[in-house]
Amino acid sequence: MTVDRPESPGPRGNRALIRSLLRRGRPDAEDIEAGRTIVLPVQGAASPLRQVARRLLMALLVMAATVFIVYADRNGYHDNAGGEVGFLGALYYSTVTLSTTGYGDIVPYSDSARLSNVLLVTPLRVLFLIILVGTTLEVLTERTRQQVRVHRWRSRMRDHTVVVGYGTKGRHTIDTLIGQGKPKDKIVVVDPQKKAVDAAASDGLVGVLGDGTRSETLLRAELQRATHVVISTERDDTAALVTLTARQLNKHATIVVAVREDENVPLLRQSGTNTVVTSSSSAGRLLGMSMLSPNVGNVLEDLLTYGHGLDVVERPVTKSEAGRSPRDCADLVVAVIRGHRLLPYTDPEAASLHLADRVVTIRQNSPVTGAP
Repeated sequence: MTVDRPESPGPRGNRALIRSLLRRGRPDAEDIEAGRTIVLPVQGAASPLRQVARRLLMALLVMAATVFIVYADRNGYHDNAGGEVGFLGALYYSTVTLSTTGYGDIVPYSDSARLSNVLLVTPLRVLFLIILVGTTLEVLTERTRQQVRVHRWRSRMRDHTVVVGYGTKGRHTIDTLIGQGKPKDKIVVVDPQKKAVDAAASDGLVGVLGDGTRSETLLRAELQRATHVVISTERDDTAALVTLTARQLNKHATIVVAVREDENVPLLRQSGTNTVVTSSSSAGRLLGMSMLSPNVGNVLEDLLTYGHGLDVVERPVTKSEAGRSPRDCADLVVAVIRGHRLLPYTDPEAASLHLADRVVTIRQNSPVTGAP
């Protein structure tokens, strides 16, 4: 089957992205909402607890350095309350100085003490303040960075695959796509559960948090510019609604839907899906074959598991194969795709392969990962 694909404009440069952000003046509501619901792949950032512990350690080191400087020159300080400035006085002076409280009860009066305050204590005070406000600045910077990453991703995403539902079916679908050479940055996961979206991001995928039956959620996944849509929701009625919404947004994408019951297949086909896979009946047929012949069941399971043993792949006919019989191909041909028709290899029309044909073959898995 051939699918009309929209033209794919080239990625915009960084200058265009910066100009687009500057023209806005402030982020609009759509981008703010997208920044909250679109979870990009994890980039190996440290955990918040580790970041706080690191900042606390830095603040303590600055405090210890200030106490050491003041205590080393304690004879150059005057305490208005009387008495010498000991370790406790140095600690007290360092605390009120670094926090810019400055009660004035302990003051430097010697030249060396004043010089050390100018050259050492003041820079440490500035560093201490930077550490204190650093957490707030980091949060603001992270939000801005997230919005920039989301905006760049949305402007560059073309010809990708949207997988609605990151359950068992969705995960195995993505594993098969990746095994066939589909890059992770061309796969977008949509799921209403935040835990599932976070898991997708941890797996190196882009996740969109939201209800797949709503058009705004699918628009955040850039489904209108996708070439393939996989719907693997838990409920058949949800799958039908997602299919209707997806087909309304994208008239040309190939939509594959997984349902539980056979009676819902006609409804899904009328909704605009290209292929419907019935999970319950497929599992029942596999169970029946395994019961009658465990070896047949093992072979079918091998064929359905991409990347191990035997693989079922679709590929174009090569020039050396054109005009020859499917039996003459190096791998086992089980079907021929000619135009919009699927021909079994035993069909008389498939006796001679055409250069424009595609063939469905069974071949030994190759250690080299790549698209067929």
